[in-house]
Amino acid sequence: MTRPSPDLPAPVRAAVGRARRALGDRRAAVNYAWLRRLSGASPERIANALAETGELLPVEEWIRQEHRSAGRPHYAQFRAPFELYALVRLLEPDHIIETGVSSGVSSAHFLLGVRKNGTGKVHSIDLPLPQRSARFSPRESPVALPPGRTSGWAIPPELRPGWDLRIGKSETILPALVEELPSVGIFLHDSRHTPSHLTFELSTVRPKLVRGAVVLADNTVWTGQAFPKFAREVGAQVGRRGRSDLVGLTIP
Repeated sequence: MTRPSPDLPAPVRAAVGRARRALGDRRAAVNYAWLRRLSGASPERIANALAETGELLPVEEWIRQEHRSAGRPHYAQFRAPFELYALVRLLEPDHIIETGVSSGVSSAHFLLGVRKNGTGKVHSIDLPLPQRSARFSPRESPVALPPGRTSGWAIPPELRPGWDLRIGKSETILPALVEELPSVGIFLHDSRHTPSHLTFELSTVRPKLVRGAVVLADNTVWTGQAFPKFAREVGAQVGRRGRSDLVGLTIP
């Protein structure tokens, strides 16, 4: 588990701790060094953004209750939701793209940041995998949708207006989406984790990445050298979140 950084003021660490407990995910403690490396922001600005997590408790509790009500209290979740929120607040991107939605933990925190900024749009692509039976089996994918649920099923209704959710294959949807947008300020890959697919997504979004944009990829233990190769191509350094396989870089 990544522990909150002692570099953060005690009230900020307390706010993040309350949000993490409300969400019910022990892994979601903030990695301050990773966040500072990606954002390039001052300690004061980072602390101010993270202090706002104390305002997110109703949403975190909603997400946790939705997971419980679907019979999935330990549903696979994105491990750095508060870093996503802080990145949106610090970078103020006009457009965010994520591939892979699942229950919507990452999407919700992107949307929370955009709402607080008062500007920006979140574009999400998902190819849902329905659960095969009424009762979840350990043999199924940990991100299989529970019966009666759709992509982003744990996102509170008040965050959904304006959310651009597109259902289908990334290979089809992502090129068209990138063509539509003038720029991309944050990109998160959390879809099919193969070297070729990650390479495809990174190369597709690359032309619209603005200077200072943050690019993230989860589960890179399965994607080999795809992300480091992309980092070399754009002249950036890979930043790993602690000992996890969640990585990121900032476009120079």
